[in-house]
Amino acid sequence: MLTNLALLLIRLVVGLIMAGHGSQKLFGWFGGHGLKGTAGFFESIKIKPGYLMALLAGLGEFAGGLLFAAGVFTWIGALLIIVTMFVALITVHRKAFWVTSGGFEYNLILIVVALAVALTGPGSYVLFHL
Repeated sequence: MLTNLALLLIRLVVGLIMAGHGSQKLFGWFGGHGLKGTAGFFESIKIKPGYLMALLAGLGEFAGGLLFAAGVFTWIGALLIIVTMFVALITVHRKAFWVTSGGFEYNLILIVVALAVALTGPGSYVLFHL
């Protein structure tokens, strides 16, 4: 029972934060810049076409986060999180480790947590079981 509760807590926190990041890119919510602003940033760091890449990043984070949080198709949600964070790691954050220096520690943590939950399974407390 405690394992299922632990998996639920991990899924909810990581999944909803990821969905929040995606909503920043897609809709400009939570202080984000929306698709236009994110596309401009992507173009400025040579990720092209900026609009398409911003859309894909936003959808990966938003949909992946919601699936992960709900425990529905958890492995697909985890895969979307892993791919999006890996791309962010190699394109934006690779030059440093610590996040305080713009590094990839946050991305690495999210990749490992998503992979661990995908390998373990979502636990018993998932949306369809409620």
